[in-house]
Amino acid sequence: MSPTGSEHCRRLAAIVRADPDLMRLLAAARGLALPQWRLVAGCLYQTVWNVLTGRPPGHGIRDYDLIYFDAADLSWEAEDAVLRRAAPVLAPCIGPVEIRNQARVHLWFESHFGSPYPPLPSADAALSRYAAVVHAVGVRLEPDDSLTIAAPFGLADLFGLVLRPNLALANRATYAAKAERMRALWPELTLLPWPGAAEPPVKCAEDTAAVSTGLSPAPSPLSTSP
Repeated sequence: MSPTGSEHCRRLAAIVRADPDLMRLLAAARGLALPQWRLVAGCLYQTVWNVLTGRPPGHGIRDYDLIYFDAADLSWEAEDAVLRRAAPVLAPCIGPVEIRNQARVHLWFESHFGSPYPPLPSADAALSRYAAVVHAVGVRLEPDDSLTIAAPFGLADLFGLVLRPNLALANRATYAAKAERMRALWPELTLLPWPGAAEPPVKCAEDTAAVSTGLSPAPSPLSTSP
């Protein structure tokens, strides 16, 4: 990793460790011992943006995405059983928390988002398919209390306040919807358009509803019933 990349990792780890809500959630998630688990995406990059722009903790964060990878059982029932087990463990933590088995995303993604989604080989591989480059970040609290960071595209966009489309999937509509929400909440951002889009980069707009990053729409966050 380049010196700049290493420094970005250190800064991210310091910001996460300084947030008691994130650390409490990470410690609780570690206790679940889910295979290849990570806390990912919005709650991380939005926490960093809040620190960089002087906004209060939690600004703009709507949920906390916890992913894992278990190819041994791809049924909805197995994923729901994980959510049921996690509910009392994560109840004292900040939320809502969405827990999704990335080994089964390919079973439902196309029917909900309209584009093919090849099976993933690992939980971390899911990060490289998120709608924007800056979304592709995950952290895990290890047994020795170290933080490991997954960031397949690096962290330059995160600390540069840049929203850049990721072309791994045909995700233009998802990216556009997220961009509208992000630039309303963090007007300091530089937004880069999807290739071929007519509009130039912008830094302000009205809010719109967000679109899922690709986590399973069912079961619902920490649900206890289908």
